[in-house]
Amino acid sequence: MAKPALGRGLGALLAGSPVAKPPVPAAVPNAIPLPVLPAADPRDRVQRVALDRIVPCPFQPRKDFSGDSLRELADSIKEQGIVQPLIVRERNGHLELIAGERRWRAAQLIGLAEVPVIVRQADDRAVLELALIENLQRENLNPIEEAQGYAQLIEQFQLTQEVVAAKVGKSRTVVANALRLLKLALELQGYLRDGRLSVGHAKVILGLAGDQQQRLAAARVLKEGLNVRQTETLVAHLQSRETIVLTKSAGPTPPTRDTHVASLENQLRERLGTKVHLRYAQGKGAVEITFFSDADLERLLQLLGINPD
Repeated sequence: MAKPALGRGLGALLAGSPVAKPPVPAAVPNAIPLPVLPAADPRDRVQRVALDRIVPCPFQPRKDFSGDSLRELADSIKEQGIVQPLIVRERNGHLELIAGERRWRAAQLIGLAEVPVIVRQADDRAVLELALIENLQRENLNPIEEAQGYAQLIEQFQLTQEVVAAKVGKSRTVVANALRLLKLALELQGYLRDGRLSVGHAKVILGLAGDQQQRLAAARVLKEGLNVRQTETLVAHLQSRETIVLTKSAGPTPPTRDTHVASLENQLRERLGTKVHLRYAQGKGAVEITFFSDADLERLLQLLGINPD
């Protein structure tokens, strides 16, 4: 299945440059127009500037750059030059990158004195939005970098999850589930960064309360090479042990929790993007869904197909 487009991305940045324009795509019904940089000024032009005038952007969501990949790009630049100009903005006497950090880093590796750039006007919010869109389109971000980019848009610019989702062409559930990854123990976030744990594993492990239990589960997953389904069984077992410890002084020890019930609870939590507790015994029980605001409740009702009006 084709992946949904993430907006105009760098095409908007390069408007007005000597590069030939691509064909105009057909209109997509019900498409949400994404905010981009202001329309290109006809005076925009490619300039060559000293490499040491350019500084990295603090809003760049991508933090990890493969050394091998950079060396390959550097070799290509050495042979062919930089085909696509870097996009920069003037900032505190320097030229701050908006797009093209890999090309900038590769140019440093081979000691280029000058690089081609297009200087544009952009505020911090536009820079972060475009950096996210560019990296998501190219699948350059690891899950933690993606989550941190969403969090930065929400916290620094007071945006809702719905608005962020619209800007980057994702569903609100995708954004909410990504943000949940930031609740993982820092050590586990590192495992996600380097690919030792998958997002599927992480979502299951998030069902455990506390860094210690999460680390214990992750260690078992890595040591035994557990798949996601096996991890669900492990987490259900650890959850039952947590319940025993918490209620030991209050009465009889509760029975071990059914793994199928725990699995259903995890699926509900992932589908609804919020805390869910499923109680089940002998064909009866209850589903408890947590919401944190009126907007969150309205979102859940929409997911469940309920019109509050």
